[in-house]
Formats: sequence, structure tokens, C-alpha cells
Amino acid sequence: MKITFLGTGTSQGIPVIGSNHPVCLSENPKDKRLRVSILVEWQNSTFVVDCGPDFRQQMLRANPKKIDAVIFTHEHADHTAGLDDIRPFFFKQGDIDIYAHKRVLGQLTQRFEYIFTSEIKYPGVPNLIQNEIKNEPFNIAGLKIIPIEGLHYKLSVFGYRFGNFAYLTDMKTIAETEKQKLKNLDVLVINALREEEHISHFTLAEALDVIAQLKPKKAYLTHISHLLGFHDEVEQKLPNNVFLAYDGLEIAISE
Repeated sequence: MKITFLGTGTSQGIPVIGSNHPVCLSENPKDKRLRVSILVEWQNSTFVVDCGPDFRQQMLRANPKKIDAVIFTHEHADHTAGLDDIRPFFFKQGDIDIYAHKRVLGQLTQRFEYIFTSEIKYPGVPNLIQNEIKNEPFNIAGLKIIPIEGLHYKLSVFGYRFGNFAYLTDMKTIAETEKQKLKNLDVLVINALREEEHISHFTLAEALDVIAQLKPKKAYLTHISHLLGFHDEVEQKLPNNVFLAYDGLEIAISE
């Protein structure tokens, strides 16, 4: 399995529009972050987790030849706003599956009514097959995927475990029962917004605490704000098995 980090930034991305913050002015490519998403390649299947407003740019950079499915963590715009840009894949390969909680599917149906309408569709609109998921394992092309439920303030969101890899974003709390699903990981990806307290995201200290509890072999931090600091400086302060993810990073996961 290969994981590509398509984006590792928070909802505004880095640089933030109009900001003079030093991190936003950095010339280090690792300090430039699109909105969070990953590309998962397993055997002959390719799918993405979340489809935010930078999706087109991310696809041009990563250059996958197909997308078999889109899996959503939750309905916020930085995770869903790029859905229309799935069209080039639809034109090449036909219907595309999307997987999400019932609530999230409802939100997508409202926001992208022209895609999901049962009336006569505008020519060129992609045909997306809705697959409702609950907090129980499901399969895509033979790959078992385990949802991990957490709270993003008071909103329920899903992270996902794929084999020995797990991806968590936009979480503030995870119940102990859900943490049990995250044992014996080779790689854990977890959100770490900044050092200061935040109402709906793990801080750096909180993310490191979860990592210490779960004891993955390696961990990568994502959904990063410019307020966390410069990539190279922050990474020097992290435990030996914890790293800052960055856009374009590719990692291999043993099955």
C-alpha cells in the first residue's frame, strides 16, 4: 500500500490569504500546505480520503490515472468542496463510488444538488454512487476499512484504518473503545493544529499524548496551522518516531 499526502494544511491552507505571518512567507516547500487529503493506492485500486477545494491541484500534482472511490471523514467544506472536480475521472471511467456517513451524504446531496438530482441532469455532471457507512468495517475492492469515530467539537467524524495504517483528522476527542481499534499500527496519521488550545482540534501536545497511548511504530502529524511554526523547527522537537507530514510525502505500508 502506498499513501500520498495530497494536503496537510488546516481549513485555510498555508499560506493563509493576506497573511504576513513568517510561516506564510516561508520559501520552504514543506511550509506550503493545501487542505488535508490522502491518496491511497492498494493493489489495483486507487481512492482518496476527502475531496477538498484543492482537489484539482492535488490531482494534477499526484497524477493518478484513476480514482475508484472517495471516502469522506465529514462534511466540512475543506473536506468536500472539490467534489465537482471528480469529473475528469468520471469522463474516463464512468460511475464513481463515494463512501460517507448518512449525515454527510445528506449534506453533499444538498450542496451538490445538481449532481445527485433525480431530475434531468445537466450534461457532463458526474454520476456518483452513494454508499452509506456506519461505525463498522466495510470493504472497497477487497480492502477492509475500519471507521474510527471521534468528535470534532460536537460533530461526529470518521477516521479510518486500512490494514496497519490509520488516518485521523479534525478530531478533538476519541473514546477509549475507539482507541482499541488503533492498536498495533505501523503508521498513525493524526491532526495537530497548533500548540495553543483549540475547541475542535487536537493541539500538538494532545496529539502526542494519543500517539504515546497507542504506540504506533511511526506517526505523522497533519491538518497543520501556520501557528504551529516552521516545518523544520517543529520536527526537531518531536519524538524520534513522530514526524510532520508535508504535501507530496509518500510512504509505503506493509500489508
